[in-house]
Amino acid sequence: LKPRRDKMVNVNIICVGKVKEKYINMGIDEFTKRLSAYTKLKIIELKEDGNDRNRDQSIKKESIKIIETIFKNKGYSILMDIGGKKFSSEDMSKKIEQITVNGNSTINFIIGGSYGVSKEVRDIVDLRMSFSDLTFPHQLMR
Repeated sequence: LKPRRDKMVNVNIICVGKVKEKYINMGIDEFTKRLSAYTKLKIIELKEDGNDRNRDQSIKKESIKIIETIFKNKGYSILMDIGGKKFSSEDMSKKIEQITVNGNSTINFIIGGSYGVSKEVRDIVDLRMSFSDLTFPHQLMR
């Protein structure tokens, strides 16, 4: 693949919480560099609520922040969700091409907090996508 600067897509990764492990941050930095020839990547970290006593309240607060961020970063929004649709690499590539052909120059990938997201977030996104039936640590999903 050759880089095409004339058709660059903006990709935002909207995620709840910060990556604390140095080795994961190193991996993120490496992939950000590799992708820079093909896309403008921005990672938007939202503050984790951290209220372990009231999960519903945490989900609600974090989901409000996610929705606000989606509206600020207009584009096609894809929620990473274990109940979402699974794609092969080829099908995902076709889907991204379809999204951009339809006039979207920004794609928002959303990774919720440890307890998930509200129904409102699931309802507002354009697509719910799953990488696997397996559950991965949120930091690794980035």
